[in-house]
Amino acid sequence: MKPIGVLVMAHGTPHSLDELPAFYTEIRRGNPPPAELLADLERRYRRIGGTSPLHDRTASQVEGIRRALEERASGRFLVEAGAKFAAPRIADAVGALGRGGAGRLVGLVLAPHFSAASVGDYARRARAAAETLAPSEGGPLEVQMIDHWHLAPGFVPLLVQRVHDAVDQLPPDARFSATVIFTAHSIPARLVDEGDPYAAQVLESATTIAEAAGLERWSVAWQSAGRTADAWLGPDVRDVIAALPGTGASAVVVCPVGFVSDHLEVLYDIDIEARSVADDVGIPFARTASLNDDPEFCDMLADVVLDVVEAAHA
Repeated sequence: MKPIGVLVMAHGTPHSLDELPAFYTEIRRGNPPPAELLADLERRYRRIGGTSPLHDRTASQVEGIRRALEERASGRFLVEAGAKFAAPRIADAVGALGRGGAGRLVGLVLAPHFSAASVGDYARRARAAAETLAPSEGGPLEVQMIDHWHLAPGFVPLLVQRVHDAVDQLPPDARFSATVIFTAHSIPARLVDEGDPYAAQVLESATTIAEAAGLERWSVAWQSAGRTADAWLGPDVRDVIAALPGTGASAVVVCPVGFVSDHLEVLYDIDIEARSVADDVGIPFARTASLNDDPEFCDMLADVVLDVVEAAHA
């Protein structure tokens, strides 16, 4: 029996500032960014050290998933990483899986919630690469996508522990009335109006985590909205933090429930921008630790893959 290929997909990041103009142009669907936008993005990268750790974090996560699947079902799976906007690309990973002898593919995106603009786009890219893979490379291949895993067994406990740990980072007298803000990347509001389940899934995650953590004060906010003419989901996390004084909140904890690793949207948008707002209004701030390559997280994702594969054979 041929092994099953596991295609683990992520956004991708430039490997150096020299790659930033081409990276930003591709994200903008081939439209070069205005000079001021490019300069601002470069400034953000420089504030977090010049490059994002996303590439290395993703590689470590993929290795963790590979290890966990091998422990659970030795020889049954091949695992490769593919990114949308950086090497190795999704098509590169599909090719590697085909050449490795995979009989079919399971697609897993390193994002818990489904949106047509995010996971849906990964799925389209994966299927296009698999359907056009040459016979000499083992193609064409069928792709079974995992659309979402925001309530997968094990996910909520990992975030509950991180929420508790973040609250413990606050000054002792600020912990009791701290508010927790769950965030995810904003998307154009029209998508939700058209029936996209993304916002509802983010709320499901937040509600389940808040209830399991015993939180009394919590909310959902959005971050990292695109700079387009479209209306994007709100409220923005910075606005929510700015409005906390006067609500009785003694401190704020931000839990980026929509992200699974340290990268620009966490290290800059939360750790620098959101923290700056909290400092400006005079309330203590903490952020939950990212999942990164926590072995328990990688084990959980391996179990998600196994559950989908087993269900397909039931």
